[in-house]
Amino acid sequence: MRIIVTGGSGRLGQSVVRGLGELGHEVLSIDRIEVDGLPARQLTIDLLDHSATTALMAAERPDAVVHLAAIAVPFSAPEATILATNSALTFNVLDAASAAGAGRVLAASSPTVIGYGSPTTWEPRYLPLDEAHPVRPWNAYALSKLGIENTAAMFARQRGESTVFGSFRPCFVISPEEWDGAITQQGHTVVERLNDPALAAVSLFNYLDARDAAAFVACWLENAHLADNGEVFFVGAADALATRPVAELLPDYLPGCDACGLTGTLPAFSSAHAERVLGWRPTRSWRTELSPSQAALLHSPGTAAPTAAPDVGAPHSSTAASAASVSTEVRAS
Repeated sequence: MRIIVTGGSGRLGQSVVRGLGELGHEVLSIDRIEVDGLPARQLTIDLLDHSATTALMAAERPDAVVHLAAIAVPFSAPEATILATNSALTFNVLDAASAAGAGRVLAASSPTVIGYGSPTTWEPRYLPLDEAHPVRPWNAYALSKLGIENTAAMFARQRGESTVFGSFRPCFVISPEEWDGAITQQGHTVVERLNDPALAAVSLFNYLDARDAAAFVACWLENAHLADNGEVFFVGAADALATRPVAELLPDYLPGCDACGLTGTLPAFSSAHAERVLGWRPTRSWRTELSPSQAALLHSPGTAAPTAAPDVGAPHSSTAASAASVSTEVRAS
């Protein structure tokens, strides 16, 4: 497949580009910067320029487009800038991709559309959280991500006979080097987030290995015909980013939260729908990927080395933009 990935130089984007390349796809990465060693042709254009984006797609005529480019972190730019930029990027890319004849177009949303972390009272209606849970964005970043989902759904209704559209909500993305101690998007190491539950509690302890995210993208591109046009999927690890059960932790940070729907290592976000519809399931856990040197820093080192990633058979469930395409890391706590 000839695939364009916007935001291909980002933390998630690099893994997606590499994963698709390893599967034999011809990949073109579009971003505001180029990355040495990325196994793809790289271009820099202004994706906020509708005419330029349309011309690029028409010239390249991709079979599929994966849209990751966005302002990646809440409050990293003025709220109006985040909303306007992410909205325009999405409309331009999806419109141009479909007009150029791309058969499949997938866009990155975020679990933040659910509304957790709100300064006003927020409680989950039920746990684990799935795609049917009501959305309640409370900042421009989350609102822009919900807009991405609605834009994909709009184009699905408008042009569904020629193009399959979809969106996905990848959890807190952890790139391979971060398992070795590199700083995550939120300024902490993985071990620091594990040792201090308050750091991960704001995102309800969700996370996702970037390579598993790449595998989901590849799976969706292969099996999009099995999903409803415009459908949304949660994509997360099979366990929580915590050394204690989430059912024990959540009530400490969400008073009154009934987490009885979670048992053992199950996370607050369910990816079961992606498995049922597309056949995708995560294969990596912090327990299997954390390097030995980092695992030794855990307050409870004995929890860091099971023989396999947790089972996912049971339900469980993108600083500022420049004029050019903006890299994504898709979600932040």
